[in-house]
Amino acid sequence: MTPKQEERIRNKIARIRKALAADKKRWGGFHDDSRGLRYVPPEYFVKLRDYRGGLRYLRWFDRTFPDDMGFAVFLFEYTLILFKTGKLKEAEKKSFQTYFVNNYLFNKFLEKPLLPIANQDPSNRQTAEPTVAFVYPRQDPEYAVFAAWLENVLAGEKFTRFAREMVEIDRKLATEPAGKTRTKLVKRLFALIGEY
Repeated sequence: MTPKQEERIRNKIARIRKALAADKKRWGGFHDDSRGLRYVPPEYFVKLRDYRGGLRYLRWFDRTFPDDMGFAVFLFEYTLILFKTGKLKEAEKKSFQTYFVNNYLFNKFLEKPLLPIANQDPSNRQTAEPTVAFVYPRQDPEYAVFAAWLENVLAGEKFTRFAREMVEIDRKLATEPAGKTRTKLVKRLFALIGEY
């Protein structure tokens, strides 16, 4: 990356931060980020290989949007940034959140088949759509160690146990009508994230 390209990316990050700050100042909070600007900077920090800067941004994001889990690719970038900054326990937890939001993304990154999952919850939480524009190739030497670590996490006993329960709950939700049982299943599904 040339210095000019790096400068352009840093200017984009600064413009996004400025737009978000202006929105907060104008409305006393974040009124409308329908463009999803808050999800864009991690991609730029990864392009710059500025993982420390990315981590600072993500810490700000968590403080500013505490109830916002984010999208699958955003969570993938979050996991990568945590890994690259040596926050391995946090990275493992974030990897489960990424899988929870979209379990196709890791298969795309690890170059495994994207097999449709039968009997999924009809909420559209698990679709292959985010993989279409996924820009992180495993072959890039920058991601090789991360890919090996991720494969170990995904094959681990804890991850496998939680993922199995998640898929089983999703399977039940696909046919469970509204009511107490469905509510209980949904609560358990989201509790998995906190327990991991």
